[in-house]
Amino acid sequence: MKSMTSYAFARREGDGVQASVELKGYNSRFLDITIALPAGLGALEGWVREAIASRAARGKIECLIRLRDEEASPAVTVNLGAARAYREAADLLAARFGVEGGLSLDTLFRLDGLLDVEPRAEGARARAVLEPLLCRALDQFEEGRLREGAHTQAHILALLDTLESAARGIAANASALEAALVSSVRARFAEVLPEVDEARVLSETAALLVRCSIAEELSRLEAHFADFRAETARSPSPGKKLDFLCQELGREINTIGSKTPSLDTSRAVITMKDALENIREELHNVE
Repeated sequence: MKSMTSYAFARREGDGVQASVELKGYNSRFLDITIALPAGLGALEGWVREAIASRAARGKIECLIRLRDEEASPAVTVNLGAARAYREAADLLAARFGVEGGLSLDTLFRLDGLLDVEPRAEGARARAVLEPLLCRALDQFEEGRLREGAHTQAHILALLDTLESAARGIAANASALEAALVSSVRARFAEVLPEVDEARVLSETAALLVRCSIAEELSRLEAHFADFRAETARSPSPGKKLDFLCQELGREINTIGSKTPSLDTSRAVITMKDALENIREELHNVE
C-alpha cells in the first residue's frame, strides 16, 4: 500500500551545471501530473511525464525542474532598428523640451524589444543531465510513499479488526435475539387472547423473524472483510477497490442497525460505523 503524499528533491552542481528535480505529491482521485521545465526544454515534458506515470497510479504530483548549463548559454542579439528608433525618439523629445538628449546603454538595455534572447538548451544534453536526477528523486518519492503507506495500512487493518470483532459480537447475540422475539410474540398473544392459537403464533413469529433476520447481512459482511484483506495484500494500488468495499460494508452495517432492536447490537453498530468512517478517511490518502 502506498500513500499519495510524499516529497523528494535531488540536486547536482559542478562542471558548469546546476540542476535540480523537486517532486511533491498530494491526494487526488485520479493521476494528475504538473510539470514545470526551463525555457527551451518543452520537448522533454513527455519523457518526464512518462517516467512519473510509471511510478504512480493515482494522486496529484507536481514536478519542478531547474537547469543552468554554462555550455548552453542563450544567444543574445541586438535589435538595431529598435535601438535607432529609441535614440531618435529621445533626441526628438530633448529638442522639443530643451533638455539634454542621449540615452545611456544601461537605459537602453532596460527597454522592451532591444535584446532578443534565444535559449540554446539542447534536449539531448539536458536529458543526460536530468535523467539520473529524476530517477533519484523518483526513488526518494517512492520510498516516502511506501513508508507512509505502511503506517496507513497498519492503522486500516487495526480498524478492520474492530469491525470484525463487532460483527462477531452481533452474530453471537443473534440467536438470543431471535429467542427473545419469539418469547415476546407469544407473550403478547397471551395478553390479548384467552386461548393462544399455536399456528397463528408460529405464523406471526416467522414473519417477524424474516423481517428482523440479519443472517444474510452478517454473511455478506464476512465476505467483504475477506475481500478487503485480500485486496490490501495483493494490490499495489488498492485505494479505489477498498473505497468501493467500504460503501458495501456501510450498506450492510446500516441494514443491521435498522433491523435489530437490541441495545447491544445498536452499540456494536455505532462502533462499526465509527471504525468504518476512520477507514474511509485513511483511504483518502491511499493510492
